Amino acid sequence: MSLSMYAASVPVFIKTLNNMKGWLVKAQAHAETKKFDVNNIVGMRLAPDMLPFAAQIMIACDGAKNGSSRLAGVEAPKFEDNEKTIAELVARVEKTIGYLETLSAAQFEGSEDKDIAHPSRSGDKHFKGQPYLLTHVMPNFFFHSTMTYAILRHAGVEVGKADFLGL
Repeated sequence: MSLSMYAASVPVFIKTLNNMKGWLVKAQAHAETKKFDVNNIVGMRLAPDMLPFAAQIMIACDGAKNGSSRLAGVEAPKFEDNEKTIAELVARVEKTIGYLETLSAAQFEGSEDKDIAHPSRSGDKHFKGQPYLLTHVMPNFFFHSTMTYAILRHAGVEVGKADFLGL
């Protein structure tokens, strides 16, 4: 039995985004225990030249919704990228999950060979559907998800491998 493009993407995004939501809940509890404003985490970064915590979540969410939308042949919803609090970031993750749950497996049929134009600062990059998903969308999504997790670990939030994997 072959793995469908839908099965390789949407359920994986939803699971990881739900895990991410759990990390944010743990961040809130950590801040309450340590008596600091959880929103201090929003601007954190691991290195001076990297994007801050909030941007990591925004990009992960955008990668999941935009990549899935291109493969499904539908217009992705636009998010404003204006989240400044952990609560607003949780809402963005939930909004992304809600959108992904509207997509059906049927919309992804035949997308492995679909021509995809992915906009970038240097101009559109062109892919076939399967390489687009496997070599661009998924690695980018997991990169930004991992950075989100790493920043939380760096901030002292007690998240571990089981939290990342959702075990």
